[in-house]
Amino acid sequence: MKEIESKEIQKLKEQYPLLNKLISLEEVFWMNPNVKNFQTGINKSPLTKEDVRDAEERLKRFAPYIANVFPETKETNGIIESPLVRIPDMKRSLEQGYQQPILGELLLKCDSHLPISGSIKARGGIYEILKHAEDLAFQHNLLTIQDDYSILDSDRFRKFFSQYSIAVGSTGNLGLSIGIISAKLGFNVTVHMSADAKQWKKDLLRSKNVKVIEYEADYSKAVEEGRIQADSDPTCYFVDDENSHDLFLGYAVAASRLKKQLEELEVTIDENHPLFVYLPCGVGGGPGGVAFGLKLLYQDHVHCFFAEPTHSPCMLLGLMTGLHDQVSVQDFGIDNVTDADGLAVGKPSGFVGKTMEPFLSGNYTVSDEQLYMLLKELVDTEGIHLEPSALAGMIGPSKLCKEGIDYLQNHNLKEKMSKGTHIIWGTGGSMVPEEMMTQYYQTGLKLSLENK
Repeated sequence: MKEIESKEIQKLKEQYPLLNKLISLEEVFWMNPNVKNFQTGINKSPLTKEDVRDAEERLKRFAPYIANVFPETKETNGIIESPLVRIPDMKRSLEQGYQQPILGELLLKCDSHLPISGSIKARGGIYEILKHAEDLAFQHNLLTIQDDYSILDSDRFRKFFSQYSIAVGSTGNLGLSIGIISAKLGFNVTVHMSADAKQWKKDLLRSKNVKVIEYEADYSKAVEEGRIQADSDPTCYFVDDENSHDLFLGYAVAASRLKKQLEELEVTIDENHPLFVYLPCGVGGGPGGVAFGLKLLYQDHVHCFFAEPTHSPCMLLGLMTGLHDQVSVQDFGIDNVTDADGLAVGKPSGFVGKTMEPFLSGNYTVSDEQLYMLLKELVDTEGIHLEPSALAGMIGPSKLCKEGIDYLQNHNLKEKMSKGTHIIWGTGGSMVPEEMMTQYYQTGLKLSLENK
C-alpha cells in the first residue's frame, strides 16, 4: 500500500531490525514469535477439519469425470496426486554445499509432476472450479450428489457451462490450472497474466481456447483487472487468489494424501519423530492450505516453513510487521522482480497470513542464484527437473539446522532431529518446455562454476 509514509517505514525498521536485511536483499531466516500450540490456534481458525473433509469428498465425487477427460489420471482413478520420493543424493550434496549436516531423512513431494497442469495449483485451482461447476449444476437441478459425475463430460453440460465465465489473475501456474479445467468443462475463461508470467504458459493456455490478457505490471494488477471483469458481468465467477477459502481448502486436501504416502514409505510422525515441511510461497494460498491441512493431521508434531525469493518476501513482511495485506514489498523499495515467477508477488493474502499466523513455524528467503544452483544440483543428483520457484524449499533444512537453532531448542527438538523427516514441497516444473529447462540448467551450471 503506497500510502505507508516514510516516517512509518522508519519506525518499522527500528522495531524489526530484520527488515533492513530484507531491504538489502539478503537471505534471512525468521522464526514466527506468534506461533501457538495447535489447540490454541485451531480454536480461533475460520476453517475446520470438517471443511477440509468436505473438500476431500467433493474431489472424490468428481474423480470419475476427471478420469474421463484427463486420461493421464486414469491410473489413479481420477484422483490428482503426485509422488513422494526420497532424495538421499541431493541431501548429501546440500550437506557438502552448505557445510551443514541435515539430521533426519530428506524427501521431495513432487507437485511439479501433478497431472493436468504440472504444479501445486492443480490442487486448489482445479478444486475451486469443480466446486463452482457443482454449485451451478445443483442450482439448476442438473446434478445430484448421488449421480455419477462422469455425466459432466457431455455436450449438454458443456453447453450449460458455456453460459458462464471464469476470470483469474495469475503469475502463471494458477492461470494454467484454472484455464485448463474451466475450458474443459465448457466455461468461457479469461486469465489476466502479470508481466513475469512465462510466454510458454500464455501460449499453452491460448492453445486450450483460453483468453489471455497480458499486463506490464505485476501480479496485483492482474488480480485487480480480473476482479473488475467479474464485477461487471453477473455470469462471471472470479477466482480470488488473495482471499479464496475454496482454493485454500483444495490445497489442504493434500495432507491426508501425504499421510498415506508417508505410511507406505514406513515413515513415522509422532512426538519423537517430528516432521518439517518447506513450502515455496507467493501470495500464500498454496503453501497456507497445505500447511493448514498438515497441522490438522499432525498438530504439534509438524513444523511448517514458507520460502520466498529475496526480491518478493511479501508474506514474511506481512507476518513480521503484523500488517499482512496492508503492506507490500514495494513500500520498502524491494522490486518484486524474480525469476521465481510463481512467487513474484508484492502483497500477501491477508486471509492466509491471519489464518496461518498461529500455525506457521517460520519463513526464510532465498536468492534467485541459489534457486538456479539448486535446480542444477537436483538434476545432477536425482534426475528430477523443477522450475526455479519450486526449489525455494530445498535450502530449508540447511537453514533450519544452521540458523534455526533457537527454534529447535525452544520446541525441544534438538535431540529428536535425527529421527525426524524433512519434506521439500516441489511446486512446479514438469510442463516447462525442454529448451527452457535446458536454459535453467545452464544458468545453474554457470553460477555453480562461478561460486566454486
